[in-house]
Amino acid sequence: MSQLYTFYEFFAGGGMARAGLGKAWRCLFANDFDHRKSVVYRDNWGDGELKTADIRTLKVADIPGTADLAWGSFPCQDLSLAGGGAGLKGERSGTFYPFWDLIQLLSKDKRSPRLVVLENVCGTLTSHQGADFTAICSTFKECGYRYGAVIVDAELFVPHSRPRLFFIGVLKDIPIPSELVGDEASGEWHPHSLRFAQAALPLAVKSAWTWWNFPNPPRRKLTLTNILEKEPTGVSWHTEEETAALLAMMSPVNLAKVEKMKKLGRRIAGGIYKRTRFNEQGEKVQRAEVRFDDVSGCLRTPAGGSSRQLILVVDGKKVSSRLITTRETARLMGLPDSYRLPTNYNEGYHLTGDGVAVPVVRHLAQHVFERVLTFDPRAQKIAA
Repeated sequence: MSQLYTFYEFFAGGGMARAGLGKAWRCLFANDFDHRKSVVYRDNWGDGELKTADIRTLKVADIPGTADLAWGSFPCQDLSLAGGGAGLKGERSGTFYPFWDLIQLLSKDKRSPRLVVLENVCGTLTSHQGADFTAICSTFKECGYRYGAVIVDAELFVPHSRPRLFFIGVLKDIPIPSELVGDEASGEWHPHSLRFAQAALPLAVKSAWTWWNFPNPPRRKLTLTNILEKEPTGVSWHTEEETAALLAMMSPVNLAKVEKMKKLGRRIAGGIYKRTRFNEQGEKVQRAEVRFDDVSGCLRTPAGGSSRQLILVVDGKKVSSRLITTRETARLMGLPDSYRLPTNYNEGYHLTGDGVAVPVVRHLAQHVFERVLTFDPRAQKIAA
């Protein structure tokens, strides 16, 4: 397939946005500050486009050409509901501003990307009582982009519960197919939380807003059980004693889930996270919480062993447990098995858990980005 479109990939990590965009897209420039992730990026994509540096140190001269798309999955830690609440004023999520400074400098250099896409956690909607969401929307409006946002859960594509917020901006002088835009929110992509945040925007900021509309994907067939490695790499199955100790950490409600799965008489996998809860006496205790809907809980990257997802496999009366493997986390993110992962477990887990789900990017590229970039309004008028 010939490469039709060009892009910049900021906060590139392991290049998962690049993987999702696909072979029709050519990377002109990529950037990440993490040297360990950069090793993986180069191992998978080559050494040609990536510059490893703090985005605050980049200059517009570092960025070549004019791209169709600028992608920015800027850090989520300060915007996450599990984070410290610093929002866009935080050291990590605050890197949004130097990213946008580069977009403005490209504009002054008459090299504005035709599309700018940002990806982050849904906590962005409510961070600082909506002020951070307003700030991001304002930057699109002030820089001459018609923009909107959608929430897409990776669960629609892979067995992984991972809702994320995507801002999609298109330069205001670029025509957009009428079927992609609407005056009102509708469908899968605009839940109440997004509608509520959008309604609170100042009128001047809201004037450039559009509600993006695109089709739902086919129904997913892949499950957590059938993405598991037959022979897990890098981890070992727990001993019977370790599995028993894990079950002992469960509440009666979660233990009942395990017993119910035993009665099914078939092999099924569940994902477990350890969480701190209050018991009946009001004391803090660590609980093991399992889900058996054949979907993984959202991969997380905070420090500490409790952030690592465990796998519980029930096969009739037999119950086994272990850590999820990094290859399994990659599959949950939609990466192919040909994608080369770090050999270190923690580095691999952090890389995948900190990325963007590949099939979500592909869906947006196919149904929004590429439609905009190839749209000929004259052809639409002729067809009409």
